[in-house]
Amino acid sequence: MHYTAETFTPAEQDVLRRYVTNLRQPVFALVNLPEVVKGALFARYSRTHKSLRRLLLDEFVDDLDISGDETIDATVGVARAEQLYQRVFVEYGDDSVAQLGAVHLACEQASNLLTKILERGRLMSYLEQSTRYLAYDERSGGRYRYHRPPSVMSSRAGTRFVGDVDRMFDAYGDMVRRMTAWLTDHPDAAPGTSAGASLAAKGSAGSSITAKGGDLARRRAIRAQAFDSARGLLPAASLSNLGIFGTGQAYEALLLRMRAHPLPEARSYAQMMLTELRKVIPSFLRRVDQPDRGVVWSDYLEANRTSMSEFAADLFANEAAEPVAEVVLTDWDPDGETKMLAAMLYPYTSLPESQIAARVADMTEAQRRDLVQRYCGERTNRRHRPGRGLERLDYRFDVLGDYGSFRDLQRHRLLTIEWQPLVPQHGYAVPALVDAAGGGEAYDDVMELSAELYDTVAETVGALEASYAVAMAYRVRYSMQFNAREAMHMIELRSQPQGHTDYRRIVTEMYRQISEVAGHHAVAAMLSHVDVSEGILGRLGAEEATVRRRSAEPA
Repeated sequence: MHYTAETFTPAEQDVLRRYVTNLRQPVFALVNLPEVVKGALFARYSRTHKSLRRLLLDEFVDDLDISGDETIDATVGVARAEQLYQRVFVEYGDDSVAQLGAVHLACEQASNLLTKILERGRLMSYLEQSTRYLAYDERSGGRYRYHRPPSVMSSRAGTRFVGDVDRMFDAYGDMVRRMTAWLTDHPDAAPGTSAGASLAAKGSAGSSITAKGGDLARRRAIRAQAFDSARGLLPAASLSNLGIFGTGQAYEALLLRMRAHPLPEARSYAQMMLTELRKVIPSFLRRVDQPDRGVVWSDYLEANRTSMSEFAADLFANEAAEPVAEVVLTDWDPDGETKMLAAMLYPYTSLPESQIAARVADMTEAQRRDLVQRYCGERTNRRHRPGRGLERLDYRFDVLGDYGSFRDLQRHRLLTIEWQPLVPQHGYAVPALVDAAGGGEAYDDVMELSAELYDTVAETVGALEASYAVAMAYRVRYSMQFNAREAMHMIELRSQPQGHTDYRRIVTEMYRQISEVAGHHAVAAMLSHVDVSEGILGRLGAEEATVRRRSAEPA
């Protein structure tokens, strides 16, 4: 392709090289500029015929400060950008402008109730501290790492809260050690391997995993499995660190929700986030605490939540929950597969959708299978996913699963998920491995302790803060609605052997019901990388692969 290259004077080229990745190509990146300036450039860009490079030179160059390191450390005056945003974003209400600057934000020491609030937005990226790779009974400053709600600590339940939660962390540490010892002593925990055997698996460079490498992989797998088995003992008050990357618009939406949230931790945390974000992208967040903008928006969200809570409480005042299965497919389209086939064909014709659908209705079963196979192609791994035709049909599931697995499944943001308060009334299940290792009674003791502490805090402070005391093994009810393309991504990913047993069970049951309850056999067939295999040390394969990769790397 031929593109017209702009011409610049030597002096202009000297300036541009500090801020753009090339001077001639139609595609380039902005560098060494504050996020607010990048956004201001794009905001102005949409309202001028000038190229972005020319715009930078003509309208921003006078604000450049190149008195220091003239090659990489130049900065642009933020004041001009702020003035532009005041006009474009605040006065004109062009919300899309706030999509043009993004921030990496570290959110540390957040409870496991708060992390779910932080991770609710679809248009952000998150990385949360894992319960699988870190020991949660390590102390910081002599104290276990869990949130101590001020309202609880200042009440008569405060002393008991600290004492009982400390005991839960003590029990967690004991269970990790118990499970580590038991898994180490049971070489049959991972079928096909033994604790002392050389794995002798071949790496990509032809090297083998030595006995030492195999032992390392096994120790890591055992450690991960021990953490998995014990994590249900941790309370929801347990602290986690979270990294977030998002646009100004996404952060604004998140902060508005948090400021309206009934959990005090969420509201106070929102203020800390707002303070730090305004150091980087102040213009994007100008509206958050303005009385006639963000404040009324948050008030609207809070009023709706309060109104719905009152209505639901009155409507179901005398009703108890009926027993249901852990996973229930509650809604699907019986004609969904036919509609999906039409959607697959749509971009490859010039015909109206109704005509395509009529032709699909007359297709033979063999033709339908051929169409699906061609659309999916040869998926050599689960990251190979077909197009958006799979988004034509949806499934809705009602799930009653442990809070620990909910934490993992909730992070699939493209689907629609709603969850109910975390309470101990739905019960829990002791992991099979814990029972096998003789830890069932100790596990039950922690669950009883958690439930009693919940009741005490609920009576003293309220049910909302009492959720901090609930152990992650307790079940929480949540609904998940997603299309077939997201089903492919989530179910294939979460069914892998290295995944946690609890969420593997949930997603493989979803897979079964898509095929057998909805009768969508073509969709189930497309999910060709679902893994329903058994095995205790499911993480072992992944750890072996890591050892193989490292052994193949040059020293």
